[in-house]
Amino acid sequence: MCAVRLWKKIVIGVAGLALLALGGFTYMVGGPRNLIGMLRYDQREEGTLKVGDRAPDVTMLALDGKTPVRLASRIGQKPTVLIFGSFT
Repeated sequence: MCAVRLWKKIVIGVAGLALLALGGFTYMVGGPRNLIGMLRYDQREEGTLKVGDRAPDVTMLALDGKTPVRLASRIGQKPTVLIFGSFT
C-alpha cells in the first residue's frame, strides 16, 4: 500500500515538472505575452467584419520601420493588400 502511494507521488511530481518545463520553454521562445496568449486562446472572440465592410482605419509602420502610414490614406489610390503571417 505504501509503495502505491509513493509511485503516485512520483508520477504526479514528474507530470508537474514536465508541465513546468513546457511552460518555461514557451516563455523562453515567445515571451510572457505568448504564454498568456496561449493560455487565453479559448477566450478570444471572432471579429464582426463581413465581406464588403470597410476596413477599420489603422496606422502601421512602413517598411523603413519609422514612417507611419494610415490605411485610410492608401485605400482608393491603388489596390491594398494586407498580409498577416509568416511565409518562411
